[in-house]
Amino acid sequence: MMNENGLTIRLRDSMDHDDAWGHTAGQEVSKRLLVVLRENPGAIVIRVSLAGVKRTDASFPRESVIKLAKQFRKAKGFCLVDADDADLLDNWDAAAQKQEQPLLVWQAAGWRLLGPKPSEGLRALFDYMLDREAVTTNEVCAALRLNAPNASNKLRALWEQGYVLRRERTATSGGLEYEYFVAR
Repeated sequence: MMNENGLTIRLRDSMDHDDAWGHTAGQEVSKRLLVVLRENPGAIVIRVSLAGVKRTDASFPRESVIKLAKQFRKAKGFCLVDADDADLLDNWDAAAQKQEQPLLVWQAAGWRLLGPKPSEGLRALFDYMLDREAVTTNEVCAALRLNAPNASNKLRALWEQGYVLRRERTATSGGLEYEYFVAR
């Protein structure tokens, strides 16, 4: 458990072997992961640990984790941890590209984004968010010198495209505002 809204799942625990190939094996693991998600309905950030996973082709992650990330886009954020094998991540990147679903990988040396990259117009904001726990429209306006509608539209676009999550919070004015954050 990461916090009250986070869940770490060791993918290897849902696999029959330490290597996995094909869409059939991926669909089987997806069913097992869905059970875990249903048992933890409050989990917003899903950290998928690749510890113990030796090899996969591209179709296995596409069917097991990436489709779930896309299915729950805007409601839950998936990211990978314990994933340092470049060859393994190349297959996961191909799967994320195929599904058009971004997926962050957190590594000791920093982060890597799998799947589609944000457009040039959204990239600076996405990079800014990676260094922060969460941001609001007002914070983005001040930091990146954007007007409120532009900042709000960019944040919403990142959320809709699956790069970030959002939650409501009480603004200093007493009203409601969205707070945006990346899955970590």
